[in-house]
Amino acid sequence: MVLKLFFQNEERLKRLKHRMKIYFDASRPDHQEALRALWSATYPDRELHGLISDQWKEMGWQGRDPSTDFRGAGFISLENLLFFAKTFSISFQRLLKKQGGKRSAWEYPFAVAGVNITFMIMQMLDLDAKNEWAFDLLYCVAFVVMDKQWLEKNATYMEFNDVLKSTRAQVERELLMDDVLRIEDMPSYALLS
Repeated sequence: MVLKLFFQNEERLKRLKHRMKIYFDASRPDHQEALRALWSATYPDRELHGLISDQWKEMGWQGRDPSTDFRGAGFISLENLLFFAKTFSISFQRLLKKQGGKRSAWEYPFAVAGVNITFMIMQMLDLDAKNEWAFDLLYCVAFVVMDKQWLEKNATYMEFNDVLKSTRAQVERELLMDDVLRIEDMPSYALLS
């Protein structure tokens, strides 16, 4: 597959496969710290009242305890959200705050969408990604593509899976373009800021 052009050595492949196998464990201090770091990157001026708190719902988690939403994609989905928040903070905040475009009355849950996008990319790559940076970057591109399609379709929460499917199709189409040799060459990369 064309994706092999983005990925380099076996050591990176091992690290990425290892990351993909780590389940989120709320009892692990490093996983707790990653959640706190996500909160701080997302809401730098707001104090988090606890790892189990209604505050998490504002970010788009399904309930008070975000750890219950990681089942499908594991700890790497939290790492992806944190990478997006730190690396492309403007795009991250714009999507989180649902800025731009005609928004639906019943929007997709931001954080849970992020977990689903990680899972989608894991399926697309069939665990054959060899570059962690490319995986994380592709995650950010896929997230902004998903939001763009959400707006274009004027989608509602009930259409989330359809939007996710069309996102996957667009990302795959772009990766197969002849002039796309790096993630940065994808037309949708320009959506990031």
